[in-house]
Amino acid sequence: TALFLCVLFLAYFALQVIYARRKHKISPPETKGHPEFERIFRAQANCSEYFPIFISLLWVAGIFFHQGVAAVCGLLYLYTRFKYFQGYAVAAQGRLGPLYASARLLWLLLGLAGAGLLAHFLLP
Repeated sequence: TALFLCVLFLAYFALQVIYARRKHKISPPETKGHPEFERIFRAQANCSEYFPIFISLLWVAGIFFHQGVAAVCGLLYLYTRFKYFQGYAVAAQGRLGPLYASARLLWLLLGLAGAGLLAHFLLP
């Protein structure tokens, strides 16, 4: 579920970049222009950059720790990234609260994945 939602969110973020390009008449490959476009572009790029880390941790935590706990963390992470995107689109400062929350959730997933791996390989 979290993986499917993540793909939908990434598609939504990409569409927002397309709409901002059209709105402000900024053709690819340009990445500079109206400040609103630049914020939306950066928000989409930042979310995409963290996608492989998130998915990797989600899967390892789900397989080796607990599927339900990992799924809840994954859904919360996606919610914080959505709020991050929305906040960043309005103002650069609007991204900070959700950014910190999503980082804490990634650390939590890392801890769960690590604990699951340790338990799997070190405990009989």
